[in-house]
Amino acid sequence: MERRNVRFIFWVVAAGVVALDFYTKQLAVAELTRVPVPVIGDWLSLRLVYNPGAAFGINVGEHSRWVFMTLAILALVVLGVMVLQTAPHQKFKLLTLGLVCGGAVGNLIDRVRSARGVVDFIDIWIGRFHWPTFNVADMAVSCGAIALAAILWTEGKQEEDDVEEAANSAEAAS
Repeated sequence: MERRNVRFIFWVVAAGVVALDFYTKQLAVAELTRVPVPVIGDWLSLRLVYNPGAAFGINVGEHSRWVFMTLAILALVVLGVMVLQTAPHQKFKLLTLGLVCGGAVGNLIDRVRSARGVVDFIDIWIGRFHWPTFNVADMAVSCGAIALAAILWTEGKQEEDDVEEAANSAEAAS
């Protein structure tokens, strides 16, 4: 029973990201143009952009839509397996998996709905440096992936330490 309750965290986070992403993209399409709308000086503006590629403008040509749809579906399968293998007490890991899955689903919805690409609308400039325009799903995937990488790295280090400790104990016992 507890395991089901813990997965609830995953589903709430993933569904929340999908809903917020969908809502903000609909708002962006309805209200924004390709002309930037300043929010915080020259640093942060809102501007409608359609990205047929992937993060940071990665594009693989005319088949980008299908390639990135396929990769998103494969990633969701892998992430789903990770969710099923996550222990009940690993709530933060489930939260991060929810962020990544929710963001992946949000951008996948755009790819399925339109050949124009994913709707991006958050534009950041720092001086002459321009960060690629992004959306809520991108933020969820990025933040979730960084946190998940840290969790997996920590788990890997813990496993290494456990193996080393077991070897030292076995050596001391003999």
